[in-house]
Amino acid sequence: MKHKELNGGDLLSTLRLLYPTSSTSKLRKMLTQGRVLVNDAVVHRAKHPLEIGDEIEVLQRQRAEERTPPPQSKPNIELDVLFEDSTLLVVNKPHHLLSVATDRLEQDTLHSRCVDYLRWTDEKAWCFIVHRLDKATSGIMIMAKTKQAKNDLQAQFHDRTVHRTYQALVEGSPHPTSGTVRSWLLEDKHLNIKAVNKNHPQGKEAISHYHLIDARDETSLVEVSIETGRRHQIRMAMQHLGTPVVGDEQHGALTNPHKRVMLHASALEFLHPDTDDPVRFEAPLPKGF
Repeated sequence: MKHKELNGGDLLSTLRLLYPTSSTSKLRKMLTQGRVLVNDAVVHRAKHPLEIGDEIEVLQRQRAEERTPPPQSKPNIELDVLFEDSTLLVVNKPHHLLSVATDRLEQDTLHSRCVDYLRWTDEKAWCFIVHRLDKATSGIMIMAKTKQAKNDLQAQFHDRTVHRTYQALVEGSPHPTSGTVRSWLLEDKHLNIKAVNKNHPQGKEAISHYHLIDARDETSLVEVSIETGRRHQIRMAMQHLGTPVVGDEQHGALTNPHKRVMLHASALEFLHPDTDDPVRFEAPLPKGF
């Protein structure tokens, strides 16, 4: 189908007019499949602005596949990419890898791997750290390709509108099986974390909601969502419940069969900085959970 734009606006609105019986998700799928052309160029972005006179063409799936160039071989970079568009790079961080370099200027970090990955196709490419995970924690992380996207996403984290979900394998089983741990944490100059009274002038509030997913004889799988993003927040919360995270000897664990802290950032929900549409990304559980 071909159409010449008469009014202007955004691409998704025009697609809704062209396909009034199609759902929004189906229209978005047309975009992600590369089936929508504007002035003979494939456009994936739903909010792409249209001008009067623009030519919109929607290809059949087979024709879209014929136009897609064969994929190039991937760079030899150890990076698990979950999603990528012109604004975001969503990756699955392995445990024992720093999110970003410290004062010691470590060369191999998740951020450095992401930059290397992007520069394989664009030598001037860059990405910005939006948030961090502890070195011992695996799971989903977002990198922003533009400073505007970084600022937008960090504002969402600051306003506590990002929904963050973790999976923790813990020793024992929490009682009660669901609830909220609200505490105040203090990080000293040696990066040690301890719980303090809520009136402590340097204490920062940490709010963690948890519920039991599965209980075994000696361990349990617990899902945790956090409102705040304090360092070691979930590990401290599980210690408070008397069920430390498996492998977290720093916070009371007695076992470490998997040679790692068994904490994984499994999902993130937020508003896409380009479209304001809600998006959700998930990172599969590693072996052992």
